[in-house]
Amino acid sequence: MKKLHFISVILIAVFLAASAFQSSKTKSDNDEISYPDGYRNWTHIKTGFIGPNNPGFKFSGGFHHIYANNKAMQGYRSGKFPQGSILIFDVINYKETNGNFDETDRKHLDVMVKDSLKYTTTGGWGFEEFEKDSHTERNLTSIIQIQCANCHAQKPDYVFSAFRK
Repeated sequence: MKKLHFISVILIAVFLAASAFQSSKTKSDNDEISYPDGYRNWTHIKTGFIGPNNPGFKFSGGFHHIYANNKAMQGYRSGKFPQGSILIFDVINYKETNGNFDETDRKHLDVMVKDSLKYTTTGGWGFEEFEKDSHTERNLTSIIQIQCANCHAQKPDYVFSAFRK
């Protein structure tokens, strides 16, 4: 009987530990920034091009398109981005043929989400980067996210781009 009691206690302990692990995993998964499905239907803010002579070419060379959801458009108009603003930095490789530059494959997709309650240590903005066309493969560590925020802190409300009317 003692052996059965001991096994029951062990099984309950394993169950509780697994439940605690699963609930903490679920909580952190909910804190992740989701892939922004449909962002290409949002407002296109502008397109830029970083060429091979730019020091940032290795990381961001090629075309970069910036998109904003409706809430972020309020921020572009007022200079203060409201909660729920989402900005996309879509970085696309290129090929040059006879002086024409054409898009090829995606390098990465960067996402900024404004949530002052959730992202208190990064100026109210969450940062994420998705590898190539993946909706799940993420490139940013928590240290890199802080580096993103520190760089963006140099600009009004952490946003580099301006809407070209």
